[in-house]
Amino acid sequence: MAGLDKESIRQRALEEGFSKVGFARPDMPDARARLDAFVDAGYHGQMGWMAERMAWRGDPTALWPQARTVIMLAEVYTPEHDPMEFLERPETGAISVYAQGRDYHDVVKKRLKRLGRWLIEAAGADTEIKVFVDTAPVMEKPLAAKAGLGWQGKHTNLLGRDLGNWFFLGSIFTTLEIDPDPAEIEHCGSCRACLDVCPTDAFPAPFKLDARRCISYLTIEHHGPIDEDLRAKMGNRIYGCDDCLAACPWNKFAVKASEAKYAARDDLIAPPLSELAALDDVGFRARFSGSPIKRIGRDRFVRNVLYAIGNSAQPELLPSAQALVDDPDTTVADAARWAAVRLRAAEES
Repeated sequence: MAGLDKESIRQRALEEGFSKVGFARPDMPDARARLDAFVDAGYHGQMGWMAERMAWRGDPTALWPQARTVIMLAEVYTPEHDPMEFLERPETGAISVYAQGRDYHDVVKKRLKRLGRWLIEAAGADTEIKVFVDTAPVMEKPLAAKAGLGWQGKHTNLLGRDLGNWFFLGSIFTTLEIDPDPAEIEHCGSCRACLDVCPTDAFPAPFKLDARRCISYLTIEHHGPIDEDLRAKMGNRIYGCDDCLAACPWNKFAVKASEAKYAARDDLIAPPLSELAALDDVGFRARFSGSPIKRIGRDRFVRNVLYAIGNSAQPELLPSAQALVDDPDTTVADAARWAAVRLRAAEES
């Protein structure tokens, strides 16, 4: 690494727009055991991909044996508004902050590739790299904690004393030998804010998540009908959930997002449920072009919208539900019938 020191890499990463940088060895001796316990308990639900390639996911050295260093990078997307305030507007949909702007996968990956090209130019053509943003069996949160970016809180998300917990993670695996940074230790103390705020009790214990009860999982990853007892607890959350993130006291130290592409689109801040329920496949694709929401498809999204309509107690939304009781997608039709029954009951009470 002649002519290229660790701090010059860190500085270049910050110049590229990343918020924090850390370096770690690719070994994670404890991660595989935690992953095995998570999957063995069935907490991964329908996310079969988590159980696949367990050897790679639990051991980065198996994913790419030539890697000697992992450069972990944080990219802040701190919201300008309090996401919890929109939960009090039942006629609208609450969309997770990270999905209100451009798809972070595209934004972060382009930045990683620019940094990676610079790294190869500076270190020499024989240097090899691989870049990842949720695109490979990589346990990014344990690696980021090992690299000193933060620690996994009781909500299992990464948070830092200088960042809060509103940030994305990206990684560059490289054949370069770079001295690792000290790992961060946990600073949650006795705080239970993230656990107590969860509307579906998705945390069986601190630092453990049962994804099968997590609204983020249910609205994004879960196929088919959602259990009725959980539907009623979802409120108006139609894509993801920010409650545990928003409740974290460490957010008082969160820094402002500098990337304009993460700014919320006006049409994704508390959009009317009646408008969203009327989307067909073409309309859905057009509205969510460039958004991570697009990947779940119209049917799953409208299913979520109908659950929110059923929870709204707004009789004026009944026509939106009734219009979909015979939808070609059986899950959408089931959600529409459930919503209609709930709204009629609310109207009669």
